[in-house]
Amino acid sequence: MIRVILFLVSIAIIAASFAWIADRPGEVAITWMGYRIETSVMVAVFAVSVLALAVMLLWSIVRAILHSPEQASLFLRHRRAAKGYHAISRGLIAIGAGDLRVARKSADEAARLSPGDPLALLLTAQSAQMAGDRNAAERAFRQMAHRQDTKLLGLRGLYIEAQRRKDPEAALAVAKEATKMGVAVAWAGQAVLDYRCAAGDWAGALDALDHMKSALEKFDYKRKRAVLLAARAQAIESIDRDASRTLVLESVKLAPDLAPAAALAGRRLAESGEARKARRILEAAWTINPHPDIADSYANLRLGDSARERLARMQKLASKVPGQLEGALAVARAALDAREFATARAALAPYLSAPTRRVATLMAEIEETEHGDEGRVREWMTRAMRASGDPVWTADGVVSDRWLPVSPNGRLDGFEWKVPLAEIGVSRPIIEASSPAADPMTIAPAGANPEPAVEESEKTAHPKNPAQAELAQPPKGARPFRSSKPTEPVIPLVHAPDDPGLESGLDGDPVRETSTPSTRDTWHRFRQLFR
Repeated sequence: MIRVILFLVSIAIIAASFAWIADRPGEVAITWMGYRIETSVMVAVFAVSVLALAVMLLWSIVRAILHSPEQASLFLRHRRAAKGYHAISRGLIAIGAGDLRVARKSADEAARLSPGDPLALLLTAQSAQMAGDRNAAERAFRQMAHRQDTKLLGLRGLYIEAQRRKDPEAALAVAKEATKMGVAVAWAGQAVLDYRCAAGDWAGALDALDHMKSALEKFDYKRKRAVLLAARAQAIESIDRDASRTLVLESVKLAPDLAPAAALAGRRLAESGEARKARRILEAAWTINPHPDIADSYANLRLGDSARERLARMQKLASKVPGQLEGALAVARAALDAREFATARAALAPYLSAPTRRVATLMAEIEETEHGDEGRVREWMTRAMRASGDPVWTADGVVSDRWLPVSPNGRLDGFEWKVPLAEIGVSRPIIEASSPAADPMTIAPAGANPEPAVEESEKTAHPKNPAQAELAQPPKGARPFRSSKPTEPVIPLVHAPDDPGLESGLDGDPVRETSTPSTRDTWHRFRQLFR
């Protein structure tokens, strides 16, 4: 609208000017080289305007002739770039569709039409991966890694290729190189973090986590840091208890619901005589996440307390979250130790109609301790064999009798307190705390050949009587084995490890435009096009 108004205003000014001149007639005389030209002012103005337009037209024609080689070169380059762009588009679509023949043909065409173009290099690498030519893919990614604008993309590809050929040292070196670029790259930071965790280098893992802080959500960062602090506190527990207490207190502050950290903090504070602070931490953690480890630490806040005092303490803790199974089990266990059998039975009474394995086993202990009735003991142990499972530390299809910071497949904070068999459909051998299988890198991952196992909880891992010991034994043939992390698909349809994507922020035309060439190079470039 503004342009229309400006156009109309301009026309009005021009018309007013002509009218003003027409209303003021006069004569113009020109004497040049013996000639005299006399005319009116209006004709003179018109003649000057025509002459100016003729000069401008002539200059445009001359300029177009002088710049014609440059324009022809630019036209041909743009046409070549457009063909290369279409080849790249066709090739990437073929990769997504799984058409190897079209993908390779398009990659060759793109490399010929747009040599050095980032997308052409990516298409070459992707088509080589699809064809199983790892060497060609690595060469393409290495070319990208040597360019500043595609360095992250190339490093990402080299990292994946190192994983494919099972070379963790090369993968770690590439990931470290990516972290030095001054930008927070999630995959590189995660790779370094996973390596540190697998090696048990918790201090290095904390440093790696701090480097990738900006790439993580605030809650995710705090949770991972809390897990790493708890893992490091556990590792140095027998070496430096003061440092362990400091680390685990920071972990509890970051993640109050992390039961292993709260339990360890309670034990360390109780040892140092800070029972009141330990009580506050354990009660807060129990309110969020009732767990047997928390109950055990709470029961032993003060060494030398009688069994009745521990029972009273457990009743107080259970009242924080009434109607909760873990609270009932903790009260029943403390009552059994205090020989308050009626209290133990009352605590378990709401769960006897459909007992879990731990409830049935604890009832068998009560019957054996109170009456020594072997018939009732066998009855409850038989019910325990058929009872539903209890929550255990579960990750990647395996169970552990204690919390571990890293899962068998290398996931930080992978272990969850839950009933495993209802979800995975197969069973796995229990991870014994004293067994080499407790190492997260030596446990059979989910998806391996299933082997029968006994689902165990922390309370029944080391039973007291022979009947419980018979139940706790894993079946023959159950064995852990070493495995590596699963390999991702070769060619994904979405942004995934094999298709790093344009993380380097590449935009614009497929061919980078340069500045206008100088006139002295114009004809030389034009001749080069037709050689």
